[in-house]
Amino acid sequence: MNRVFICVTVVLLGCVFAFAQANQAPAAGGATQQTAPLGPPQAAHDFGFAQRHPRYTIRSGDVFEVMFEFTPDFNQTVTVQPDGYVSLRNIGDVYVAGQTIPDLTNSLRNSYSKILNAPMVSVVLKDFEKPYFIADGQVGHPGKYDLRGDTTVVQAVAMAGGFLPSAKHSTVVLFRRVSDDLVQSKLIDVKKMQRDHNLSEDIHLQPGDMVFVPKNRLSKIQPFIPTSSFNMVPYRF
Repeated sequence: MNRVFICVTVVLLGCVFAFAQANQAPAAGGATQQTAPLGPPQAAHDFGFAQRHPRYTIRSGDVFEVMFEFTPDFNQTVTVQPDGYVSLRNIGDVYVAGQTIPDLTNSLRNSYSKILNAPMVSVVLKDFEKPYFIADGQVGHPGKYDLRGDTTVVQAVAMAGGFLPSAKHSTVVLFRRVSDDLVQSKLIDVKKMQRDHNLSEDIHLQPGDMVFVPKNRLSKIQPFIPTSSFNMVPYRF
């Protein structure tokens, strides 16, 4: 009897399991919903910090020259207006802010295809905002610095005069704007990198980045410590 009871129980459990699997299976042709497993925080490249050589994007105030290979009468030099538009000859206003030079070339080619047959267009950037980064907080010389060549967070701090005694080396913050209404941030433990002699996690800056060095705990409470307490050391005659 025990064997029969066990066999029946196993068969019933197998049927229930198969029935549950059939109900969970997606219908034919339907979309399958996948849920990502929980895990550690995203890596630096998921926050846009790994792109080493981003293309320059057009900004307000930039000046560029538009040249036509077979129709030089359309050659012109334009300035990007504060609203991101440019006024093109025989075309009118075109929004160009945020585009790279290749994107802008394709955009102008498409715009002039309405009045020209397969126009050959080239764009030359004449004047633009120089790449920069900002160093703020507990550094020797906070301010705006030209971003010349490949520069990392540690190098940026050194360019800004290094850490002050009140700096918190273990919590340096890198702010990066990824859109008009979104700014991403990442904490960087410079103290650990310097202690381990390992700069593999030293992030490379992009134009417009801000490196902020906060105060350490002692410097935050120091204004509330009575000055007289530092003079309470016994004097030996």
